[in-house]
Amino acid sequence: MNGNSFRTEITCLPGNPIGLRAKILTTGSCFADQLGNWLLNNKFEVLVNPFGNTYNPVSIHKNLMDSIHREVDNQLLIEQHGIWHHLDYHSQWSSSNQKELIHSIRNKQALVKEYLSQAEVVLITYGTAWVYLHKEENKTVANCHKVPAREFDKQLLSVEEIIKSFNELHSLIKNSNKNIRFILTVSPVRHLKDTIQLNSVSKASLRLACHQLANQYPEVDYFPSFEIMMDDLREYRFYDRDMIHPSQEAVDYISQKFSDQYFTSEVKIFIEKWSSIRQALAHIPYHPNSVGHQNFLQDLLRKLNSIKEVSVAEEITFVQSQIHLNA
Repeated sequence: MNGNSFRTEITCLPGNPIGLRAKILTTGSCFADQLGNWLLNNKFEVLVNPFGNTYNPVSIHKNLMDSIHREVDNQLLIEQHGIWHHLDYHSQWSSSNQKELIHSIRNKQALVKEYLSQAEVVLITYGTAWVYLHKEENKTVANCHKVPAREFDKQLLSVEEIIKSFNELHSLIKNSNKNIRFILTVSPVRHLKDTIQLNSVSKASLRLACHQLANQYPEVDYFPSFEIMMDDLREYRFYDRDMIHPSQEAVDYISQKFSDQYFTSEVKIFIEKWSSIRQALAHIPYHPNSVGHQNFLQDLLRKLNSIKEVSVAEEITFVQSQIHLNA
């Protein structure tokens, strides 16, 4: 920081670039949704957080490994008020029928297994190193589904446990896809239910594990979303109303830093061009049949037809459906 600067901006050095046609899987905390949807909106091929928000490393890794093995742990199925849940999965995986729940999970596992065999990048966002151990089954769970707390023990994963769990995942995925690489990041969202002090312990454990894994494997990289939020955007104006989650402005800023680290100048140019087209596609006219709007659509169609980097067939079809030749 020099004498004329009033902030500590983090510079993201260029990493191994990600191409527009790369298949990317994001998984982990809610920040995996935010980054994944940003990539998706910019025409990358992304499978966004397929199992819903999962926060601790062991459960994140287990969801992916169980997909490859096509395994569902029936011992972690629970029924509450006529609804079945699975302690390994987010509450979106719930059903009034146990067999339907298992079937839904297996279908998603099949999709994830196929995607992992072709993916170029797995982006994992770790949220917390605190885990809940189901006492009866002696197993770490991803979601307690409001089961009474007395049925669980809360524990802090050690750095060694996180690394061991990742090593198992890495070995399994690499067996079927030798070219895949991993980007690890620590979610900037604080888990205040653990207290601020213990949240810091948790984030420190996650960060140290990521550091060691990035040094251990040449195909594992670290993206500093946590550091950008904590040390660069360290003002409450960059937080949402709950004062915990990043605001949309902060998410956009972190996404831009991701772009700086992983995209070539050609990809950045495309994203900038696509951003203006995406805004035009979202435009809702007051007078759709007016000459002005129809000319706007014709110009938008010309711009879409000029896109060669990715498929825009869906967008072209949409615009064509709005054009009225006799307007």
